Amino acid sequence: MRFVHNTLPQRVRFASGAAAAGVRAEVERLGARRVMVIAADAERALAEEIAADLPVALRHDEVLMHVPVEVAERARAAAAAHRADVIVSVGGGSTTGLAKAVALTTGLPIVAVPTTYAGSEATDVWGLTENAVKTTGRDPRVLPVAIVYDPSLTLTLPAEMSVASGLNALAHCVDSLWAPQADPINAALAIEGVRALTIGLPEVARDPSGLDGREHALYGAYLAAVAFASAGSGLHHKICHVLGGKYDLPHAQTHAVVLPHVLAFNAPNAPDADRRLAGAFGADTALAGLQALRARLDAPKALRDYGLAEADLPDAVEAILRSVPEGNPTHATGDNLAALIRAAWEGSEPA
Repeated sequence: MRFVHNTLPQRVRFASGAAAAGVRAEVERLGARRVMVIAADAERALAEEIAADLPVALRHDEVLMHVPVEVAERARAAAAAHRADVIVSVGGGSTTGLAKAVALTTGLPIVAVPTTYAGSEATDVWGLTENAVKTTGRDPRVLPVAIVYDPSLTLTLPAEMSVASGLNALAHCVDSLWAPQADPINAALAIEGVRALTIGLPEVARDPSGLDGREHALYGAYLAAVAFASAGSGLHHKICHVLGGKYDLPHAQTHAVVLPHVLAFNAPNAPDADRRLAGAFGADTALAGLQALRARLDAPKALRDYGLAEADLPDAVEAILRSVPEGNPTHATGDNLAALIRAAWEGSEPA
């Protein structure tokens, strides 16, 4: 056994009902005096409650999917104008992504308060979109110095969106088993993440107001993100980054739709990953386990339901083919990728 594993330095607080106290403690630990609170308008009331006892210098609410460059530049200018010394982000992946865009050029520390299962808060990956092209990279400056997880903050996330966001987290787990820097440690994290999400997500769908399912799902989402942060972007994420940036598709739903098709594509040539995932799902095969879970969750099924036009498929395949990571278990060609993307677009059974 030979591998190199990178563990990212980060403080994690996990407690239901304790977000405000946790954020206050982290801001005080950093010695910050001028807080920039980033939260979309939909999270305004929640952000105000969490930041009530903080020395807030500005509140910024221009949050958009895939972080357009011009939106990032306006946020950076606002941070500089108000002399912010820390960022508190309250929201999902788009909110965390904007905070990272500011940190990328300013070096400001981030205290992240997630309200979905996106997982961006646990990675050093940033993403920006310009001229319909999403560019991603890694930089230690964008890794939040602390995460404050409060599962009660996810109780207002609708069940349908919770399912899509949770399947996005599950995609982090699956992709981590064959991504470029996959190793036994992030594989162990990923498999435990699958187990936690498989417990939590059906409970969230069954009883969206119950806290137990939310806690399992958020715990699983964190493990998934840590595994992904170490393993890097595999084929699944490369596909979704192209589709999201190029066609402005919703992030979580795109991941939820594409995941079973990538699993079906790679699993035949990744028998160890298939076996371990099957065990985590409690099924005979990884794909059977995933599909059984998706059926219980009434998961998103087709990319055409989220704005991808059939006429866009050839260009999408061409762009994806250019970004396939080396070492993917199944050799990718224009033909087999075209079949994968068409099946995901139609919502047909993965094969």
